[in-house]
Amino acid sequence: MALKADVLLDGEGKGEVLALTHPISFWGGVDPRTGLIIDARHPERGQSIAGKILAMPAMIGSSSAAAVMLELIHSGRSPTALLMPEPDAILLLGIIVAREMGWAVPPAYRLSAVEQRALQGKMVAIGADGVIEVTN
Repeated sequence: MALKADVLLDGEGKGEVLALTHPISFWGGVDPRTGLIIDARHPERGQSIAGKILAMPAMIGSSSAAAVMLELIHSGRSPTALLMPEPDAILLLGIIVAREMGWAVPPAYRLSAVEQRALQGKMVAIGADGVIEVTN
C-alpha cells in the first residue's frame, strides 16, 4: 500500500501513525512538556503525539498553536511528521521558526482525512517526495 501526499514542509518521517478521530487545538489540547493530548473532551485524550506521525482530520484554530509546536520541538516531544488535509499556517509557523533556530523539525504533508484514517496504527515511512509506504 502506497499513498502520495503533497509536501508542505520538506523532510522524511517514519513511525507509527496516530490518526486522530476529531480535530484538535494545540493550545490547551496538547501538553508541550509531555506530548500528551490533555483536552478532556478529545477522544484520544491521554495518548502521546511524541514520536508519532500525527494525522489530524482538522485543526481547531488558535494563534498559540505555533508556540505550542515550538515548545514540543524544543522539548523533544513533537511528532516525527504531520499529516493534515489542509495546511494550517499557524501550526506550520512553529515548525518553520524551529527550523530557523537550527532544531530538528518534523516534516508536514497534505493528505485527506479519509486516507489518514486508513493509516491508523500502522508503521509507515514517508519520503521527501511525499510517498507514504506502510512498513508493517
